[in-house]
Amino acid sequence: MSRLFEETEISGLKLANCFVRSATWEGMATKEGAVTPRLIALISELAAGGVGLIISSHAYVRREGQAGIFQLGIYEDGLVEGLEAMTGAVHSRGGKIMAQLAHAGLFGNTRLSGEPAVAVSALEAYAQPARKIMEEKDIEALVEAFRKAAGRAKDAGFDGIQLHAAHGYLLNQFRSPAFNKREDGYGGTVENRARAVLEILHAVRERVGKHYPVLIKMNCEDFLEGGLTVQDSIKIASLLQEGGLDAVELSGGTFLSGKLGPSRGGIKSEDREAYFKEAAKSFREKLEIPLILVGGIRSFQVAESLVNEGYADYISMSRPFIREPGLVKRWASGDRSRSECLSDNQCFGPGMAGEGVYCVTKKQEEAGEALS
Repeated sequence: MSRLFEETEISGLKLANCFVRSATWEGMATKEGAVTPRLIALISELAAGGVGLIISSHAYVRREGQAGIFQLGIYEDGLVEGLEAMTGAVHSRGGKIMAQLAHAGLFGNTRLSGEPAVAVSALEAYAQPARKIMEEKDIEALVEAFRKAAGRAKDAGFDGIQLHAAHGYLLNQFRSPAFNKREDGYGGTVENRARAVLEILHAVRERVGKHYPVLIKMNCEDFLEGGLTVQDSIKIASLLQEGGLDAVELSGGTFLSGKLGPSRGGIKSEDREAYFKEAAKSFREKLEIPLILVGGIRSFQVAESLVNEGYADYISMSRPFIREPGLVKRWASGDRSRSECLSDNQCFGPGMAGEGVYCVTKKQEEAGEALS
């Protein structure tokens, strides 16, 4: 049997296999961020499809941290009941699920939140609309917001939490010199730029206990001029490991990276898969905690080689599960043909239109079959 289908565990949490559904914005929550029946159905389908660990879409921990429409929220106690229904649906199908806790920072959608966006430091490129530059008291409030959100996640039955410190969102903004120009104890050196995330980790750990899995999703590098480098990111990951982190999901780039970052479209051959493979190798050499690798993985053979050759301990995917929620079960059955995902990036269009994320190509194919 392939190692990918062996039972493993992260901080005592037993997982049926080495496949992770990377957090994906589904655009299926209410305007207030509450869980809906559609979202429960989608997550339930993933659990039934055999994914070892499901990570929920980025749930904002404060109102001003909302990034997009119909995004999941975890900023107030009134949202726990719906989240509990979602975790219950996953557990009833034998699955495991973690909550991703997030804040968009200077990219907060003020139109949706009704609150001013916040920034780590003043940046000329993002002077308009005006953002509130975070003072130390604001950072303290942010730490408390993550602490409370982690408590809500645990109360709602999530099997663990993941801090979202990738893709240009607020915790990435603290870590990255492209966004962090502070001259106090939260800026400058690598250690200072890691300080806010470490404080959040410590606060979260205090709330959920030392045996509750706490993960992070982080950039290996930003692919931005003057952005986070692999070397700095490894150092920060090592500090987090010392601080009690249980696993790292490694990603990279931001929505500003453009041509400096990997192309996320048209992954038609195995040599274009696993964008962050070499960075993962460097992380794996320095870290003792499990490493989860995401980024353009489409083929079973690639996934298996990444684990067998020691690049990563877990394989994480996003868009392939939008196309095929049952992909893991198909691979486990012996059909090892590559994911049906075409990497055409059309899936998020319906989400932006308020319809929720789905595979446009698959829907068109099904419509064509119905007409034929």
